[in-house]
Amino acid sequence: MNAIASKIANRVRIKRRGWVFTPKNFLDLGTRATVDQTLARLARQGMIRRLGRGLYDYPKQNKLLGTLSPSTDSLARAILSKSGDVAFPSGAAAANILGLSTQVPAKPVYMTNGQSRIQTIGNQTITFKHARVPLMDNLSDNANLVLQALSYLGKDSIDDQTILQCANRLDDRDMKRLNTAVPRIPGWLADIIRRMQQTKYGQVRKQA
Repeated sequence: MNAIASKIANRVRIKRRGWVFTPKNFLDLGTRATVDQTLARLARQGMIRRLGRGLYDYPKQNKLLGTLSPSTDSLARAILSKSGDVAFPSGAAAANILGLSTQVPAKPVYMTNGQSRIQTIGNQTITFKHARVPLMDNLSDNANLVLQALSYLGKDSIDDQTILQCANRLDDRDMKRLNTAVPRIPGWLADIIRRMQQTKYGQVRKQA
């Protein structure tokens, strides 16, 4: 195994089984052509698995089931990383994660700042939808999760309890940075952010 192949193999092992990746994850080690050739060779050797064009994983193994399919989350993030976009749970999934809804999406749907599309890899089909409320780089995953969940629920479905639950999921840094989102979101959602801040800091003053 040459030097670049050894470095790529070591990085894959460090990430552990279940990691889904693209050639972009290794461009610091060599040219695109060299990385492509090395990944193809490692796939032929059985160390990694080729899932599709420019998409690989270090598959998990199960004694009874054999080689497992990659997780939907890992697959979605890797697919969008090829274009520089991000994958984030849909508004429905975000609401479920935050405990704001008991509904579990029947099919995997992810929000993205990129184009809407449907992608099938093996036996997995993933729907990507352009986020109506943009995913923001300067916000934490928690803050983006809250924005997507609130956008999904809609103005008329958000009550004081919902606002309290969301406020309690965010720390002071999140709350402050949400102010930077205000120019890019609908007015009604900006009003909800203000109510979240009033709720959170009103609680702090009462406790003090």
